[in-house]
Amino acid sequence: MKFLTPKDDFPPVETATEEGLLAYGGDLSPERLLRAYSCGIFPWYDSSQPILWWSPDPRMVLFPENLKISKSMKQLLKRDAFEVTFNEAFEEVMQNCATMKREGQPGTWITSEMKEAYLDLHKIGVARSVEVWQEEVLVGGLYGIYLEEKKIFCGESMFTKVSNASKYGFISLVKKLEKEGVKLIDCQIYTEHLESLGAGEIPRSVFLEYLG
Repeated sequence: MKFLTPKDDFPPVETATEEGLLAYGGDLSPERLLRAYSCGIFPWYDSSQPILWWSPDPRMVLFPENLKISKSMKQLLKRDAFEVTFNEAFEEVMQNCATMKREGQPGTWITSEMKEAYLDLHKIGVARSVEVWQEEVLVGGLYGIYLEEKKIFCGESMFTKVSNASKYGFISLVKKLEKEGVKLIDCQIYTEHLESLGAGEIPRSVFLEYLG
C-alpha cells in the first residue's frame, strides 16, 4: 500500500489489497478527487485515520435499466408522496448524511475535511445532491459525484428521516440520470439495500472499461 505525498499520482488499482485499499495520504483537492473518481478510486476513512483511498474488486453498480421498484414504492411515486429537488440544499444533505446514526458504525466518515472538499466540488458542478421534502421539511436525500462526460454517477451517501424517503430520492435520481444517458451508477460496495434496488457486483476491470 503506497503512501501518497501531495505530488504523487495514484498507483495502479490492481495493487490494492484484497479489501480494496489502494493507498493512504495525499490530499482532498478538487484535482485529486476528480483524478480519483476518473480512475475508479474513492476516499473513505474516519477522523482517527489518514486519508484512505479505495478501489474494491468486485464493484457494486446499478445499471439504470435494472432498477427495481417495489409495489409499495410504485404507489408512493404514483401519488407524489414526496417532493424531490436537485442541487438545492447540497450542504444540508451532506450534513444530514454525516450526522445520521447507522447500524454497526460508531461514528462518521464524513469529516469536516470531507465536507469542505465536496462543497468545493459542488461549487464547480461536479458534486450533486438530491433532496426529498415533506411539507417543506427535508426528510431524505443523497449526494455523489457526477462524471457527466463519462456518463457515470458515483453515489456517496444517503440519509432518511422518514420511511422510504431516501429510496424515493434514489429512484427519482436514477430515472433522471437514465434520461440523461447515464450508463451506470457506482454504488462502490455491496449492501442488501442496494441489491434490493437492482444493483449488483461486476469485476473492477469491467467497471474501469466503463470509465474509459
